[in-house]
Amino acid sequence: MDVMERIDNAVKENDVIVFMKGTPKLPQCGFSSRTAQVLMSYGKPFAYINVIEDPEIFQNLPRYQDWPTFPQIYIKGELIGGHDIAMEMHENGTLKTAIEEAVGDAKA
Repeated sequence: MDVMERIDNAVKENDVIVFMKGTPKLPQCGFSSRTAQVLMSYGKPFAYINVIEDPEIFQNLPRYQDWPTFPQIYIKGELIGGHDIAMEMHENGTLKTAIEEAVGDAKA
C-alpha cells in the first residue's frame, strides 16, 4: 500500500484523527501539544499518527488535502485544519460539538 492510501485509510477508518509531531502524552512541538491537550480535555477517543516516526507520512500528508502544516485534524474524514483553527473552534465550542457528534457516547 502506498503512503497516500495509508493516509486515506487512516482518515476514513477513524472518526477523529490527528496527525501530529509526537504523541498526545509526549508531543514533540508546541502546536501538537496544545492541540492534543484540547482533544484530551473532551474525554472522547481520538486516533493519532506520530508523523515524526513515519517519514513517508510526514513528507506526503501536506499533499493529501493541500494543508502544509502539522498538526492536522480530521473529523469523519473531513479536514478540520491545524492548530489555529482547532483553537478557534475550541474557544467558540464548535470543536467539542463536532467531536461529540462524531464519536457519540464513547469515552477515551
